[in-house]
Amino acid sequence: MAKPLYKIVFHNHGKVYELYARHVAASGIWGFTEVGELVFDVHGGVVVDPTEERLQAEFGNTRVLHLPMQSIVRVEEVEKKGQSAIRDAESGERVVTPFPLPAKPR
Repeated sequence: MAKPLYKIVFHNHGKVYELYARHVAASGIWGFTEVGELVFDVHGGVVVDPTEERLQAEFGNTRVLHLPMQSIVRVEEVEKKGQSAIRDAESGERVVTPFPLPAKPR
């Protein structure tokens, strides 16, 4: 049987993060929740998801996250991985890093 997959939604620095992980439990640190075995999409093709890459750059080497309980919005057990996201906490809009464009000529 495959390990369960969880979607974790939490607040971090004024943004709402949505990550996927295989392990969620009460942490040994009082008041924290332990999130481990983070799952990221690995694409070898041309299509690049800047949000997924940003999350992987930030959390890719993380073995276990210890999130304060009050920062967690929701934990869901899901059938399959959806798209990870970073949203603005106020508006709920996705925060997307714009593709760099050359400067406009004057």
